[in-house]
Amino acid sequence: MKTQIPNWLIILGGCGQIFTALIYPYIRHKVFDWYNDVKQLKPLNQEIAKTYGRYIQGLNFSFGLIAILLPNDLKNHTNLAIALTGLIAAYWVGKVATQIAYYPMYNIPKQTIFKIGSYFMNTLFTLFAIVYTWLLVYNLSHFINI
Repeated sequence: MKTQIPNWLIILGGCGQIFTALIYPYIRHKVFDWYNDVKQLKPLNQEIAKTYGRYIQGLNFSFGLIAILLPNDLKNHTNLAIALTGLIAAYWVGKVATQIAYYPMYNIPKQTIFKIGSYFMNTLFTLFAIVYTWLLVYNLSHFINI
């Protein structure tokens, strides 16, 4: 593949992923009233839900940090670059697919700020899916000489 993926695009995606990690608690609390819903679960299920929420937040932050600090390593055609970009691409493509298939947008509060925010976040998720899928294809192209 002769097209070079610019580092600024990878770094921009990384900054966006860190942003999603930092804004995640606000969205859960203010937009979805998540904490009140979780309180209705049994104690063990509450802890499981909170733990998975932290995993998501940690993965988003970690993926962002990797993109910011190691953009060249994410596109150097190594086995590790393929594995890591494949993992992150699957994560974000899965997120976008889940968002489309299972998250009805009528649950978003009707205030303009939340409506704009939902479009912004969905745009970010799609950007992440595209960038990492592009990186995966770029890395794989070395092996199939595209």
